[in-house]
Formats: sequence, C-alpha cells, structure tokens
Amino acid sequence: MATDLGELLVPYMPTIRVPKTGDRVFKSECAFSFDSPESEGGLYVCMNTFLGFGREHVERHYRKTGQSVYMHLKRHVKEVSATYLELNRDFNGEDYEYEDEAKLVIFPDHFEIPLPNIEELPALVSELVTIACDAVLNASSPYKKQEPESWDEEIQVSRHARSLRQLDNGVKIPPSGWKCQRCEMRENLWLNLTDGAIFCGKWFFDGTGVTEEEAVLDPHISEHLSHFGIDMLQMQQRTENGHHIDNNPRPRVSEWEVIQESGMKLKAVYGPGYTGIKNLGNTCYMGSVLQVLFSIPDFQRMYVGNLQRIFDYSPLDPTQDFATQMAKLGHGLLSGQYSKPPMKSELIEQQQQKGVSPRMLKSLVSRGHPEFSSNRQQDAHELFIHLINIVERNSGGSENPSDVFRFLVEDRVQCCQTRRVRYTQRVDYCIQLPAPIEAATNREELLAYEAKRKEAEDNMRPLPEPVRARIPFTACLQAFTEPENVPDFWSSALQAKSAGVKTSRFASFPEYLVVQIKKFTFGVDWVPKKLDMAIDVPDFLDLSRLRATGLQAGEEELPDLMPPIVLPEDTRGPLVSQQGGDEAPAISPEIDEAAAMQLAEMGFPLEACRKAVYYTGNMGPEMAFNWIIAHMEEPDFAEPLTLPSMLDPSLSTSDSPMGATPLDNSPPEESVSILTSMGFPRAHSIRALKNTNNNLERALDWIFTHPEEGEESDALSDMADTEPNDNAFSNANSHSDSTLSPDRDATGPRVKDGPGRYELFAFISHMGASTMSGHYICHIKKEGRWVIYNDHKVCLSERPPKDLGYIYFYRRLSSS
Repeated sequence: MATDLGELLVPYMPTIRVPKTGDRVFKSECAFSFDSPESEGGLYVCMNTFLGFGREHVERHYRKTGQSVYMHLKRHVKEVSATYLELNRDFNGEDYEYEDEAKLVIFPDHFEIPLPNIEELPALVSELVTIACDAVLNASSPYKKQEPESWDEEIQVSRHARSLRQLDNGVKIPPSGWKCQRCEMRENLWLNLTDGAIFCGKWFFDGTGVTEEEAVLDPHISEHLSHFGIDMLQMQQRTENGHHIDNNPRPRVSEWEVIQESGMKLKAVYGPGYTGIKNLGNTCYMGSVLQVLFSIPDFQRMYVGNLQRIFDYSPLDPTQDFATQMAKLGHGLLSGQYSKPPMKSELIEQQQQKGVSPRMLKSLVSRGHPEFSSNRQQDAHELFIHLINIVERNSGGSENPSDVFRFLVEDRVQCCQTRRVRYTQRVDYCIQLPAPIEAATNREELLAYEAKRKEAEDNMRPLPEPVRARIPFTACLQAFTEPENVPDFWSSALQAKSAGVKTSRFASFPEYLVVQIKKFTFGVDWVPKKLDMAIDVPDFLDLSRLRATGLQAGEEELPDLMPPIVLPEDTRGPLVSQQGGDEAPAISPEIDEAAAMQLAEMGFPLEACRKAVYYTGNMGPEMAFNWIIAHMEEPDFAEPLTLPSMLDPSLSTSDSPMGATPLDNSPPEESVSILTSMGFPRAHSIRALKNTNNNLERALDWIFTHPEEGEESDALSDMADTEPNDNAFSNANSHSDSTLSPDRDATGPRVKDGPGRYELFAFISHMGASTMSGHYICHIKKEGRWVIYNDHKVCLSERPPKDLGYIYFYRRLSSS
C-alpha cells in the first residue's frame, strides 16, 4: 500500500515545496473563513502556496490553482481539569491541552497518507516529503515581525546622535499649534534637535546645522526631545492582560464599571449578528469599529451579500485582498457559525463564546502604518477614518458602502474689516463636537473639587474622589456651530493679513451620521489625557437648522486671489516695476544652487537646472533630473526662472507659477512636477492630488487605482473640484468620480443627501485616561434592544452608558 501511495505522490512531487525564509505558512486559520485545526473539518494547508483552507473552501483553491497536495491538520481538545476551570473562567486564552493529527491529502480523490508513516514511502519520496512537512509543522506564525529582506535598506544610527550639542536657549515645544518658522506652513514639519527650530520640508535643509542625507536612527531621541519639553517616557504605558493600563495609580474605577456594566448579570446572546471579536492584545479599538460597520446594511450587502463572487474572483493570495478579508470577517460575524451557545455536555462554566479573530484583516489594513501595525492601543476614531479611506480606495467603480457616511461641509469665512465672504465646500465623514467644560451643569461641584484637590496636593494628603463634569449635548452642538477665529487669515480684499471668522454648516446630510466627542487632549507635559465628562447624548437628533444656505443676498464675495509667498528677508531681491509704475519687491526663489550646478555639469542649461530644482521643491538632483527630462521639449525650457510680485493685484490663481496652495485648491506645482516627471499626464496628476489633499504618496496610489480616468481627467482638469484642501474635520478623502446624487455636478463627490433627522443606533466607549491606553467596547441597538460587545463577550445590555460614549453613530429617520 505504501508503494501505491508513493506512486500516487510522484506526479505531484514538483509541486511540493519546502518553505523558505520569507514564506508565510498559514496553518492556524483558513484564508476565507475562521476554520482552524480545531474545527470539525480541520484545516488544509497547500504544500505549494502554504495557504490554509477549511473543508468548505479547499476545493475552490484546488480548482483555481490545480494544486493537489495538502497537509490536513486536525486538533482535538482534551478535557480540562476542575482546577483549570477555577483559574480560567474566561476561556478566551490559548492554554488548552491538545492532541494533534496531521496527514497528507491528495486531491481530487482525497487519498490520505498519515504523516507518522511517511517513512514507509519510497526513500526519495519520503526524504523530500518529510523535509517539507517538518518545515510546515515547525513554521512560525505568519504574523510575527519578519526579518528585513536582503534588499531592504538598513537604517543606520546617526553619527551625530551621541555628540549632538543642544542649545540651552529656553525653547519648549508645545503639544499643538506648530508651524514653519519661515513660511508658516502647518504640515510636513521638521524639528531641529539642536536649537528647537521648526521648519517645513522646503526649509529644513538650508546648508546650516547638522543634517543627514539618509534616514537615520537616534538612540538618544527621548533625551533629545526632553530637552525641548517633550517627555516621551511619560507617554509610554504598561500593558496588562491584553489591555493597556495607565501609569496613574488611581484609575477611573467607576468609569470602567459603568461602561462595562459590571456587577450586572448580563445575559449572553448568540447567533447571527451576535458574534464577538477576539482581542489579539490591544485590538479592542478595531473590534469595536468593525462591529459597528457590519451592523450597517450597506456594508453587509457589499461584503457578505457578494460573498461568493468576492471569493470566486479573489487573487491567488486571498490573505492580501481587502475585499476577501472584509467578506470573511463579515460572514464570520453575521452567519452565526462562530456564535453558538455551549452544549449541555460542554463545560457548565463556559458561558462566553470565543469569537472570531481579526488577525488576518488587521495584518492587511495596518500594513505600512506606523501605529496600527504595532501592538499598542490606538484611537478608534483614527482607525474608523483609516478604514473608510481603504474602503474608498478598494471600491473603484463598484458599490461603495462608505457612501453612507460621506457628507459635504460648507465653510463660510468672513473678513472682519471688509465684511466680504468666501464659501467653500469639502467632504467629511465625521463631525467632531467640542465639549465645553464651562457649560457643565455642575460647575460649583467641579470648582469645589478642584479646590479640594489642590489643597490635598499642597498638603500631600490623599486626593478626593474625582467629580465628573456633566455637559449638555446642546452645549456641544452650540460650540460646534459658533464662529471661530481663522489663524493667519489673509484677506484677498485687503491683500494683507486681517481678522477672519469661520462658520461651518452641513451642505448635505449623510445617511449615517458619525459624531465624535473631543474628549482627548495633550497636557503641557505632552502626556495625552482624557477629560472626565458625561454628556446627555439624545436618542433622536434633528440638525435641520444647521443646513447650509450658500451665498446670501447682500453678501459680497472675496476676490479669488492667492496670498503672497512668505520668504525670509534675506531672499528678497530688488524692486521690480508693476502696472501703473509702482514698484514691489521681486521674489528671489530659494534654490539649492549646489544641486543645480550638479545638473548643469551634465550638460543641461543652468537656468533650466535652477527651474528644475525649484519646481521639485529642492528635493535633490535626482528628482530635478526627472523634471528636466519631462520638460526638455518646452519652448521656455532654458529661459530664466521669473516669478512676478505677489503684491500684484492683477495676479489671479490661474496665473500663479508657484503652485503654492491657492484659494482655488490648485495643488503645489512642485508636487505636480514630481508626478508628471514620472510620466503621468499633468491633468491626471492634478486630479490625483486634489483627491488626496495634496498627499504625494496617496496621490500615486490614487493614480494607480484610477487608470481609466486619464483621458477623462484631461477634459475635466479645468473644472472646479468640490473638495478643497482642508482637513479640519478629518483626514478622509472621497472619490469625486463616483455616481452622484441627482442634484450634483458630475465632478463632485457622491453624497446621499436627505433630511437631517437621526436616531442613535450605536456608540463606542473608551475607558482609561488616554486613547493610547485603556479599553474600548461598543453598544449596538439590534431588534429594538441594546447589546454590549466587549471583545468576545456579547450580552444584552441592562443599562447602556450613553452619556460616557466617545463616538456615536446615528442613522437617518425615514421621512414617513
């Protein structure tokens, strides 16, 4: 019989591989489901791709790839002792006793070869198969940090780190309000560790100070940051039992108890829609967000309703496909297959389900993200926006479930001196409501507590019990709608800085409204902390009065002019003539002359090299060289770089050669040049930057995911985009090419506008003093009753703590 089996294996020997360094072996979970070796049908691991499949999905892989040899793994759980019962009532750990069984299976006839008897096969077959099987069985988890590949760049320690001399100039960096000291830009900022100066990417290298040509490590970064008041050590948290806990020895015990409804005999629920999500160690923020998303019909239809189509058309490696992993998780949550009550024959003490593991999806969506790819606790709101962005990028021209969250915000900015106004619209997915402590209804109690606390600290006595501020929701909404001062407002009517105020209203109302309460802030010591407050969030919400009105009768719009470029005094050149005989200072652009000369030595005209260096933002000779190649055929290629005075009122945004974020949302010219130097059409590059808030990396991703828009964008390049470069509410972006609501321009973002009346159906709560610590859970209203989702535990809620929530989810009420 062994000889016969050996002969059966011989034709498939070329397809049996030994895992090499870098190969990921998925031997603990199916790529399409949450089946594992512990499942009834076990797990099949392909001996060529090393992907794992449950019994229901292995045939699909066989038909698609023709791979016939699989290792079948089956794990039998042994009985546990009464002592184990007493010590482990949670049963969500990995401490069971197991008995494992492994064998090779040849498809399609399901011939089985038990692995302990593999040596009975012919010698040559036995040797290779034994090596391959041992390597698979001994392979480490595919989710462990992989060693850098040989071609990965190894980041070196800075040669200046140990000897860095920091000036005692009294500079302390605040936790917010940063801007470039030269051009006042507020993005892409760099901190000089010598003198504490803050510059943007354009100015951080000016030929002075200590600089590095490549990315380097600073092993003394905590000490160097502490010199300027940034204490990293205080921001680190300890981890215990899978959740981060605070350094504060007095945790908010009452908050933890109230939010988790501790002390109440909560009834566990099971079945479709009541499946928990296992905490992998500080992943509760992700589990809470995913539970809410898959309680929304649009996400259910997109990923679970299209399950078979998504699975059938998934790539050869489904673990790397976002739609596949979302469909897998959605089916796991909604099928009820992994949420069943314990049988009578099972352990009496076992009352909670194990839940499904989001490990494969987390690995995919967090790849390349410095925070979400870590094992630290993260902000649930930031993850929500991150997931929406990924859903947007992966939807393409198909149905986009994130449409239900998208809405338009109308910003009205008024110049206080001229009273002239500007109206702009932008896309958002969440409104962030301030929580004004001064509006607390228990102010006297708060003041008394603060006095007692200060007295206790001064006299080194025990602190009094904390008092939680109680703030009306109407006060939060009022604070959101009140006019706010615009920092560094430049009035195009005055052509000078002036006082400006901004108000925001809803230009459209989304189908599902997401409301975040701004509970978190940074102290002066840079330690993130949460404001202890309770807010009487209503079950029903009517925002109709906050609908935008647009330009009103009698209002006069501000001229569509761009602000001047702020340059250092030493770069201002001689005066040049303007229209009417007046004179104004000409702009002497900041140019890396060394890079320009390096290019000129290659034979290119010097003036062309200077323009190339300037229009690529002084990002080095290589980037400038690409610009030169892309612009060599232009008639003014070798002409000197000339920039007209920015004080010239006749200069409109369309005439601007600078490309510095003008008021019509034109992207920076240097960013456009970088993309066009890579061979992308100029109009398509501009469109990509507009759709990604001028983020180069995301613009590249946008271009690759919208290749069909190249020709269309040429025709639309001169049309106004609905989404300005403003991310005050969130960093989410929209596809402006999607199918639109009937009353909107074809180039605008797709929105599902309707009445502004809503009903609360879910909220995510946070316990702890910081988003980087503590624990997240969510409550969702299903079938007319509130359900608490606390990791793998799913129970009927007895007293939902709606006043202590962090993110609230409302759905639009029907108009009937």
